[in-house]
Amino acid sequence: MNRIDVRVADWQKSNSDIRRIREAVFINEQSVPPELEWDSEDATAVHFLAEEDNYAVGTARLLSGGEIGRVAVMRDWRGMNVGDLLMRAVIAEAERRGLAPLRLVAQTQATAFYQRHGFVVTSEEFLEAGISHVEMLRQL
Repeated sequence: MNRIDVRVADWQKSNSDIRRIREAVFINEQSVPPELEWDSEDATAVHFLAEEDNYAVGTARLLSGGEIGRVAVMRDWRGMNVGDLLMRAVIAEAERRGLAPLRLVAQTQATAFYQRHGFVVTSEEFLEAGISHVEMLRQL
């Protein structure tokens, strides 16, 4: 595996890469309905892309209120720390912007991943798009 670089991405310029990743992970793999995946928040969010040799393999977004979401890594790149690199970049950008606390809604199966990044579970499990989730919080 070559080096993975994470960068802030412009929604308009990187739209096709962001959509390709989120469609593959959320819509195709996890059967999230497209109308739940795409929302008006994308236009104003800070987006991140993880790239290997300029090929986008992961994405995440940060909303102005400190909510992290849409963290997705292409199947062939999972287990290679791409998600960790994305989360470090998002958290660093949130700190730079003075956003605290950080919030996210995590799929229950991913809570340990987010706990490694300082998030704690703050809710009971609930279903969203037919998938078990919990709310999580991280103080900066």
